[in-house]
Amino acid sequence: MRIGLIFGTRPEAIKIAPIYLKLKEMNQDTLVIITAQHREILDQVLQLFQIKPNYDLNVMSDSQTLPILSQKLIYELDNLLQKEPLDYILVQGDTTTAFIGALISFYYKIPVAHIEAGLRTNDRYNPFPEEINRRLISVIASLHFAPTQRAKENLMKEGINETLIKVTGNTVVDALHWIIDNKKDNMHQTRVKYDLDNKRYILMTMHRRENWGEPMINVLKAVRRYLSENPDMYLVFPIHPNPIVKNIVYDNLQDLENAILLEPLEYFELISLMDGCIYIMTDSGGIQEEAPSFGKPVLILRDKTERPEILETNLAKLVGTNTQTVYEYMKKFENYKLENVNFQNPFGDGKASQRITEYLIEALYSTK
Repeated sequence: MRIGLIFGTRPEAIKIAPIYLKLKEMNQDTLVIITAQHREILDQVLQLFQIKPNYDLNVMSDSQTLPILSQKLIYELDNLLQKEPLDYILVQGDTTTAFIGALISFYYKIPVAHIEAGLRTNDRYNPFPEEINRRLISVIASLHFAPTQRAKENLMKEGINETLIKVTGNTVVDALHWIIDNKKDNMHQTRVKYDLDNKRYILMTMHRRENWGEPMINVLKAVRRYLSENPDMYLVFPIHPNPIVKNIVYDNLQDLENAILLEPLEYFELISLMDGCIYIMTDSGGIQEEAPSFGKPVLILRDKTERPEILETNLAKLVGTNTQTVYEYMKKFENYKLENVNFQNPFGDGKASQRITEYLIEALYSTK
């Protein structure tokens, strides 16, 4: 009995890693298939968690459209599944890799388990193409691992049988616990490496497709104004490798002494900088899930979030991309204080991977 794990981006790898490690502990036969939708930053995570892929499809190329990426994934996964029999396939989240992985599995009548199922904004173009990807995966999947009760309710509203939905928590919290348990002593050294040990700094990431162009420029105008007025506050911005994103960021911030523009960080380094920052500005879904474990406030640079649980903690504000709004919230958040310092991360307790592997093994062997 063999389980296939299909993923291609860094966020997918981070969230699948704890499940992979659990399955390895159980000596469960697995086949790890990476598509390398994110090449360099994916490899960093594979090394961190010591994941050894059985297949590397390496489908990504510069300036590749979503249809071309989908075409390559269909071709490569079709060829692979013709020669590698699998009894169950895991996909994570809402990437094109996850959607096409689920689709090809369906064509081969291999049951699919969906990790992080049930996230919704109810806007098909926000985020794009992720909202439609995850909805289509939900139609295909035989088993749905919802990170929260709200995610489960979303699936039930769409007609998914409740018995097929398991509320597990989010495995990103498990990944954080693993890093803290194994790498905690090195976290301070990362801040020393980037000369941040005695500095107050904001950590920023921004990369989503719907923010390319004017929305990102509007945000960076606010950032530029704030940094110009506050020379003692630093901004640390690890820039996504996409050239569209990189060019916009450098055009708007590279001449500011207190804007520290970095190449993509290893995941461990990103977590280390998150631990030491004043607050975070991001359009990333994963960082919204990670920040509560460090008690870090977040300005969400999007109009909608599929993770409303973080808004209910009063830890985050959904600020969009309007220049004036972002600027005003940057001023407010420099001295932001949590009202409830004892709250728990709403996305999990660090045991999601244990629950998922138990449910998965039960499903795997009950079908035979």
